[in-house]
Amino acid sequence: MGKGCLTAIKYFLFLLNLIFFLLGAVVMGFGLWLLLDNQSFIVVLNDSIAVKVACYILIGVGAFSMLIGFLGCLGAIYEIRCLLGIYFTCLLLIFIAEIVAGALIYFHKGVVNEEMSKMVSKVLDNYPGKNSTTEQAWDFIQRNMECCGWNGHEDWNGNMVISNSSRLLFPCSCQNVSLASGNISETGFCEAQTPDWPVYDSGCSASVERWFLTNIGVVLGICITIAFIELLGMILAICLCKNLHMEDYTKVPKY
Repeated sequence: MGKGCLTAIKYFLFLLNLIFFLLGAVVMGFGLWLLLDNQSFIVVLNDSIAVKVACYILIGVGAFSMLIGFLGCLGAIYEIRCLLGIYFTCLLLIFIAEIVAGALIYFHKGVVNEEMSKMVSKVLDNYPGKNSTTEQAWDFIQRNMECCGWNGHEDWNGNMVISNSSRLLFPCSCQNVSLASGNISETGFCEAQTPDWPVYDSGCSASVERWFLTNIGVVLGICITIAFIELLGMILAICLCKNLHMEDYTKVPKY
């Protein structure tokens, strides 16, 4: 392989790893957003160990990707075969892990939906409780998505305050402004004048599912791009290592 072609591979590998580094930062930032955002549906699931683990995994994968990208850039620019070998091995392990993780998520998506439904039911039954951040997030979801409950407003019938009250109480955040208007009480419940609550008919499950699919689509798009970069990076790293070795071998003095 000519020297000019080798130089082109070296700098292209550097550019590729720079992109890989930036994409790792995006994945880590997405994980931090899911973990720290107080106005998304994730807050409702903050008691779920599985959701927290998923967020930490995203953060860890993003940080590790940034480290690998840095090693790749360093190995490519300074033509260090040891770093390029470590870079190739790490990319191969990450690529295998991504395939396994994607398969597990796809084949266990029913478990994820069940976990999500249980967490929402717990929030509705214990509302209002001590976790004000979770309740504020759920109120925000119901108001902005114009929905009530998970599958419908009947999900609120298990709430202790509503079931034990002698008044016709309903969650104020569910109130359909086109049917009724009123002030939100300190407890988060309003009083209905008739047994039919003036609330939105649809549940939040469909809207929340669309929210998840939108964000998962972004993550999947990033993951596919990273996988392509990983494959290309592994190929270029092998080519660069091979030609560096051959180039060094030709430099041995001949007698």
